[in-house]
Amino acid sequence: MNESLWNGCKNFHGHECPGLAIGYKVSEAAAETLKISLERACDEELVCVAENDSCSVDSIQYLLSCTVGKGNLLFRISGKPVYTFFSRTNDTAVRIAVKSFDRHVSREALIKNILNSSKEDLFIMSEPKIELPQKARLFQSVACDICGESAREDKIRLQDGKKVCLDCFDNYERCFF
Repeated sequence: MNESLWNGCKNFHGHECPGLAIGYKVSEAAAETLKISLERACDEELVCVAENDSCSVDSIQYLLSCTVGKGNLLFRISGKPVYTFFSRTNDTAVRIAVKSFDRHVSREALIKNILNSSKEDLFIMSEPKIELPQKARLFQSVACDICGESAREDKIRLQDGKKVCLDCFDNYERCFF
């Protein structure tokens, strides 16, 4: 483990916790598997699809430079501790699922155990179950005819001949699923 990178994760997140440690080890495993740098140099060519919004994602942001704003950190919330990584540079991908482990130890012991465990002990690594997402796109902004606030053009709806944002849109559904 690189102590400097771990400290960077803690500073970015605000404290150390088991979730942050999981994210550190997920990032380490992804970098090794995809043969990329673990020091924030991947930019938009590395994509992470996280199936949760836990503390672990902060380590991924810090270490692998995957962020929502750049469009290379996407959420597919299933509640599972699963992370799928795609490298656009070398056309490789990996799905990393966190194995269950004993949580009946102190917080400090759990963090230490996670950070000192091998990827084989912590994860099930496999081929992705999802496709590589499209690259992030830029959209025009359109003003809502009701509230006047701007929204991305792909999020605007037509209602009674007016362009309206999702907040102002009066959704109409008659199907029950």
